[in-house]
Amino acid sequence: MKNKKALNFLFAANTISGFAQGISMLAIPWYFASVLNDSTTFGIIYAITTIISLFWGLYAGTLIDRYSRKIIFLSTCVVSFIILFSVSLIGYYLGYVPTILVAVVFCFTIFNYNIHYPTLYAFGQEISEKHNYGKTNSLIEIIGQSTSIISGVFAALLLTGVNKAFLSQLGLSNLINFNIEPWTLYEIFMLDASTYVVAFFLILLIKYTPIKSLEVDKSSVWNRLTQGFSYLKKHPLLLHFGTASFAIFVILLIHVHQLMPIYVDKHLQANSGIYALGEMIYAVGALLSGIGIRWAFRKTNTINAIIILMFLSFIAFELLAFTKDVTMLMLVSFILGLTNAGARIVRITYLFEHIPNNIIGRTGSVFNTINIFLRFVFIGIFTLPFFNHSNNIIWAYCIGGLFILVSIIPLVMHYKNLINYKNIDE
Repeated sequence: MKNKKALNFLFAANTISGFAQGISMLAIPWYFASVLNDSTTFGIIYAITTIISLFWGLYAGTLIDRYSRKIIFLSTCVVSFIILFSVSLIGYYLGYVPTILVAVVFCFTIFNYNIHYPTLYAFGQEISEKHNYGKTNSLIEIIGQSTSIISGVFAALLLTGVNKAFLSQLGLSNLINFNIEPWTLYEIFMLDASTYVVAFFLILLIKYTPIKSLEVDKSSVWNRLTQGFSYLKKHPLLLHFGTASFAIFVILLIHVHQLMPIYVDKHLQANSGIYALGEMIYAVGALLSGIGIRWAFRKTNTINAIIILMFLSFIAFELLAFTKDVTMLMLVSFILGLTNAGARIVRITYLFEHIPNNIIGRTGSVFNTINIFLRFVFIGIFTLPFFNHSNNIIWAYCIGGLFILVSIIPLVMHYKNLINYKNIDE
């Protein structure tokens, strides 16, 4: 691999910043669901953030295709540090973080996701040979999910704290005995801010030679936006594939940020440790998927693999809807880790193989726009008081699972054409 050292620095920076970011994104939903007991307000915040990110996601895609991906990463590190450090300082001064600032951190982190991950994959495509696309995407998944596992462990410890009662639940009270007080949000945000400083300097060290020169489009933002739509209009099969195969991710994000804290708190009546543990188990599944997904489906094609993974996700969400058991939540979390990460790896590899690097950001913006719109619709529905009453959150999982099942239909309809797909301009 020609740019192996550059990829190593990129992965290291992503790991360090992603570690604390993961803890923050676990802490905030739980804070609203359990501490404030106000999941409805969080749902509204999430819905507003999602609809705003619809426009930001479109613009972000044009930036990815217009500017150096290294400069974009450096810029997001600087902005992320300023916002998180400022909010944390206010928290230290007041002794708590005002709800509006908690919302600001959540909103900003979602916006950051919208440019960070598309840039990460585009950068990986830019500095990887075509025959290494699958390997690069798998490495991104493996390293990202390894980070999530560590984040999940620390989130469980920092949100719940460690005392004799906690150790007894784990059966460790006779072996070890120590105490860790639960961290406040402003302490978690300060940890998050500090990791962006480290990531900034790691990214500065990246030196690379693009595998293929990036053909920069210097036209207006509007023209660059429309080019993504125009390209997919010329290649409708890619539009069908990209939209349908995104279904798992649509529901999974809502599950992680909106539904799961309510499910654990009101349906399972468990604590934040179970919530964080579920996220950690999910990351274990995703890690294993990153390691073995290409081997598991080596004897079949991408479309068949996506359909199988989507159907398993449908079953997993329906299991959550009709069971009430912590062990089942952990099993489903593991399955969703396997299916979502696996679908993402094979999906992105398929798109990389059929979409040129100089327009991948803009076409990605189209898919993200559709994804965001669908999330906004479902978030709006699940914010209704009905889903926050008693254990009615289970019906949200039933609906989410059915959406994934329906999304399989376009893949089945265009199955043969997608397998044998060739770009009309090749």
